[in-house]
Amino acid sequence: MCGIVAYIGKKEAYPILIKGLHRLEYRGYDSAGIALINGKLNVYKCKGKVADLENFAKDKDKSGTLGMGHTRWATHGAPNDANAHPHVSQDGKITIIHNGIIENYHPLKEGLKSRGHVFTSDTDTEVLAHLIEDIQKNENCDLAEAVRIALNEVIGAYAIVVISQEEPNQLIGAKKGSPMVVGVGDDEFFIASDATPIVEHTKNVVYLEDEEIAIIRRGEELKIKTIKNKNKTPYVQELEMQLEALEKGGYEHFMLKEIYEQPRSIKDTMRGRLDEEKLKAGLGGLRNYQQRMLNADRFIIVACGTSWHAGLVGEYLIEDLARIPVEVEYASEFRYRNPIITEKDVVIAISQSGETADTLAAIELAKSKGALIIGICNVVGSTIPRTTHAGSYTHAGPEIGVASTKAFTSQVTVLTMMAISLGYNKGTITEARYRQLVNELEAIPSKVEMALKANDQIKYIASLFKDARNFLYLGRGYNFPVALEGALKLKEISYIHAEGYPAAEMKHGPIALIDEEMPVVFIATKKGAYEKVVSNIQEVKARKGKIIAIVTEGDTTVKSMADFVIEIPDTEEELVPLLSAIPLQLLSYHIAVMRGCNVDQPRNLAKAVTVE
Repeated sequence: MCGIVAYIGKKEAYPILIKGLHRLEYRGYDSAGIALINGKLNVYKCKGKVADLENFAKDKDKSGTLGMGHTRWATHGAPNDANAHPHVSQDGKITIIHNGIIENYHPLKEGLKSRGHVFTSDTDTEVLAHLIEDIQKNENCDLAEAVRIALNEVIGAYAIVVISQEEPNQLIGAKKGSPMVVGVGDDEFFIASDATPIVEHTKNVVYLEDEEIAIIRRGEELKIKTIKNKNKTPYVQELEMQLEALEKGGYEHFMLKEIYEQPRSIKDTMRGRLDEEKLKAGLGGLRNYQQRMLNADRFIIVACGTSWHAGLVGEYLIEDLARIPVEVEYASEFRYRNPIITEKDVVIAISQSGETADTLAAIELAKSKGALIIGICNVVGSTIPRTTHAGSYTHAGPEIGVASTKAFTSQVTVLTMMAISLGYNKGTITEARYRQLVNELEAIPSKVEMALKANDQIKYIASLFKDARNFLYLGRGYNFPVALEGALKLKEISYIHAEGYPAAEMKHGPIALIDEEMPVVFIATKKGAYEKVVSNIQEVKARKGKIIAIVTEGDTTVKSMADFVIEIPDTEEELVPLLSAIPLQLLSYHIAVMRGCNVDQPRNLAKAVTVE
């Protein structure tokens, strides 16, 4: 949630900040603002998107080589001009931007009010700006020390950047529970929520750890200390991200680009990890923990949203191929129900961003019980890889569209390789079956390319159903999680109500909804319980529901019953989700575009959910 970018150096800050905010807008986009220092402190902010901020600041003084910018996803206070960041202190000299939630902001605010402070917003962030000012005046200390003392009084999560008119050559950043990266350039520094605004300026970055403060002074080296006043040595890493990955590349939207990137992203996820001849479907990061995984009593998968759906596919895969019991938990509920976790459990945490607050909380709980924690995420250097015992990156590349597409199929690809490897090493699948699955997995990228060729047909179907008020998505076995994911995609970006169900559950309630106005999407591939799904299709047809079916290429049975049929290539049952998800992504995309929705920035959503 929320995008942060800051700069100190020799260049004009404003162009860097605005471009950075556009890159970060997928993290939040209900209001935006900037602060610049050039002799005096200038703060410009407004409700709306970054483009609205640009328009607002068009005729303002935007000079200065020190500044910071913020794009907001609202937590405390409605999206309006007053609640937009940056927020300033009582004396108007200190300003702050913030990602996260200050849980004890109310008692802090009341204490400050009693000392004469007056607040102009409903945010928890403004409280922190006033607190820093209050401490600086009472302790007679510099800005960095005031920030350090203030953070010792704060309960909650934060990534903050603070600047002061009184110290115009200093930039302060700090984090706990929310991501923050420092870019190290040539006599210049950058601070951001993630590397997307930094990559075109420098490849050298430092990822801050929790309760660390970055103190950046013009003309000096980067200094890092903890909120307990312990000095740390900055660890500079090289970014792997490529600038072209952050551009649309001729596509109308990032989401469409990322849908079409899936042949490559799946291949990149498998690269160097599949070897049929050496009987290896390996994930190098897990090698040291393989025996513990093979001996586990059970796996627990924790995730949220689309990653949770990938986890459900993982449950089918691991139980089917490795015969290890699996439970899939919403990370947001996991730690609140006093779960039973032992040292014989393996917890797999899945997150595209690697920063999901609920998933991180679930990890900490499981670690405290002695479980082995495995992470699956996409963003290199994010918090989850640094918190887990081991794990695997998906290598999907930056995913800018808020509604996840290529991250889902990459997560499923990692889980598939994990299940195949576990099954073979545990002896629950034969060498012949292993080779069969590996061969077919290697063929999936080209089959995804074939599935994408149905785009024009899917676009036509979308034109017929764009005004529908409700959708049902139904699938069985491996395709049940895909039905859930298809419904989520439609809800996220088109704002049409949609529900996913196991196809057999339809007659236990949802069938009451079906009439001639109800589109029902069946994932009816010719594997698993195909005949049962055909029976479910007949039940819907008898009630005049409009049937859109995802079928295996060459299918004639479902084609004779469905109103519309979208074909995907044949594959092994375990791998069907990697193909059946593709037409559902395209269907959601085209419906949303035809409804005039902003598919890359759906209302009320943000890409990295870093608050609970």
